[in-house]
Amino acid sequence: MSNWPDHRILDLLGIQLPILQAPMAGACGSSLAIAVGNAGGLGALPCAMLTADQVRSEIEAFRAACQGPLNLNFFCHQPPAPDAAQAERWKQVLAPYYQEVGADFAAPTPVSNRAPFDEQSCQLVEQLRPEVVSFHFGLPVADLLQRVKASGAKVLSSATTVEEAVWLEAHGCDAIIAMGYEAGGHRGMFLNDDITSQIGTFALVPQVADAVQVPVIAAGGIGDHRGLLAALALGASAVQIGTAYLFCPEAKVSPAHRRALDSAPASDTALTNLFTGRPARGINNRIMRELGPMSELAPCFPLAGGALMPLRAVAEPQGNSDFSNLWAGQGLRLGRHLPASELTRDIAQKALVGCGR
Repeated sequence: MSNWPDHRILDLLGIQLPILQAPMAGACGSSLAIAVGNAGGLGALPCAMLTADQVRSEIEAFRAACQGPLNLNFFCHQPPAPDAAQAERWKQVLAPYYQEVGADFAAPTPVSNRAPFDEQSCQLVEQLRPEVVSFHFGLPVADLLQRVKASGAKVLSSATTVEEAVWLEAHGCDAIIAMGYEAGGHRGMFLNDDITSQIGTFALVPQVADAVQVPVIAAGGIGDHRGLLAALALGASAVQIGTAYLFCPEAKVSPAHRRALDSAPASDTALTNLFTGRPARGINNRIMRELGPMSELAPCFPLAGGALMPLRAVAEPQGNSDFSNLWAGQGLRLGRHLPASELTRDIAQKALVGCGR
């Protein structure tokens, strides 16, 4: 499939199809990345919740089964200072749920952690040499970023506004992921925390494409060939797909999450900070409805999730997702139960027909 109208991402990343798999922390690993990579797209491994040994193991599995390039994804947040008073207020909000499910309220609150990109992460990149390194929540400090680029990796990061896209280009990104409001999971916002600044994919992509010189990758609400065609028409060079891959057998989602994906209407998602402390789009569940999806009481990212962990530990084995994050974008009803390689090829082949190629 070499007849794509825009080859910039294909040439930059060394892939055959203008399709990138979103690096969804907790929901995907080497199996999904291998399937997408073998189909000609760019497979990705989310590293923020993995130890260094786990990252090495996942990369080893990928390299043994796929000859294509690989994207390692990292978070770039600043770890918050501990706030015992805020943590206690948040846990008191959850106290009735502890009593209901029989969780031990007096036990120490577990730590919910997402590791930011740091010296150890940079050393991993230098040792393992992935072809692509992507970041969420901005970029790492300049010296670490330069070392990533010196390793030979192409650098991507997510922008949720035109201002963020311009900032990312100025600070060294080789391509920019324009992340529309529709996208599932954590918003990549980093220049401000005002969710009213977030706009939809169709409004964001052409404005980003006009504002920067580097290639643009469209993300948010894209789950089939029509989304790819639309993104190309709007000035993107490729798309990043997340939620549609959650329906594939290679995705690592819980049975409760799969049931929610299969049954929830596209209108039943919301941005919420309850599960981590940072806005992320997921399928509405009981705790989001009862507390409201956004709460000023939730501790800063990523600490909010700690107090929910004992509730999840009781509820999830019973198939109960009342206290679980069910990340999904607004395009979830486009999902199909296909192997990831088949889905990737199907989207690309139908898009080429639509392009008249």
